[in-house]
Amino acid sequence: MSRFELSLLAMSLLVSLTTACTSQDSPTPINTSRTEVVQQRDPTQGNRIRIALGGMITPKEGLAYYREFLEYLGRQIGQPVEYVDAEDYAEINRKLETGELEAAFVCSGPYVDGKEKFGLEFIAAPQAYGEKVYYSYFIVPSKSQVTSLDGLKGKSFAFTDPLSNSGKLVPEYTLARMGTTPERFFSKISYSGSHDKSIKAVSEGLVDGAAVDSLIWEYKNQKYPEQTANTRIIFKSKPYAPPPFVVRPGLDPAIREKLRQVMLNAHKSPEGKVILSKMMIDRFVPLNDSAYDSVRQIKLWVDKPKPGKPR
Repeated sequence: MSRFELSLLAMSLLVSLTTACTSQDSPTPINTSRTEVVQQRDPTQGNRIRIALGGMITPKEGLAYYREFLEYLGRQIGQPVEYVDAEDYAEINRKLETGELEAAFVCSGPYVDGKEKFGLEFIAAPQAYGEKVYYSYFIVPSKSQVTSLDGLKGKSFAFTDPLSNSGKLVPEYTLARMGTTPERFFSKISYSGSHDKSIKAVSEGLVDGAAVDSLIWEYKNQKYPEQTANTRIIFKSKPYAPPPFVVRPGLDPAIREKLRQVMLNAHKSPEGKVILSKMMIDRFVPLNDSAYDSVRQIKLWVDKPKPGKPR
């Protein structure tokens, strides 16, 4: 082998080693807007239905069950379904408004916003633990001396998402009724990004309190009681209509009706019933839009300027 060929070989090896080290040592960027096909079918059977999962009533670990349900949904309607990941509730609403999504599981707050802003359409809502409602739980570490909301004054507190009803709007509304705001009442405010992260933050003493979705707390309390053992509920809000499954305005009425029928009858199917049980959902039920009026009232109260009480 000539000296020139040896030199080329050495350079090739160096490039290979450098590439290997780079891919191993450097973190790989994660695309939070990825789209993944969860149900493959013949394209001639129709366009894919793009669905996002935002307002789940299970912790993030329950995502696998929701995706299993999406596969079931696709088989039942005879069209391929795509799971679309999104950063937060605001991004999901934006994608629904611009037609980048056909449907989504959303929180009550984003549903009310989307309904008012661009005509978001309700399809069904989950009934869980025998109820068609859910609550906002204010929780603290189990060893905390705090026994009421008043005891959290001057403490650190975690919200979940700025648009979350149980994780943001309800506590903000509760404080507004007391004549104050989160910024004035708490010493520090943070956003965890999800209800299960808020539960963990309280359990580990990273924050003094948090407001979380009762359905997610109850899910963890039943399946993983060790994760809620170090938390204690000090306040339970009044009931609210649960996070719904919605579709964008303008969706083909035939597809919309197929989705509605599959959702409302899933508990009657042996396969659907098994999947729902994993999600801790009894069944999906129809609700009148007026069921979400209590959320609208909260938003009106919170957004309304209070004389002499700067926000």
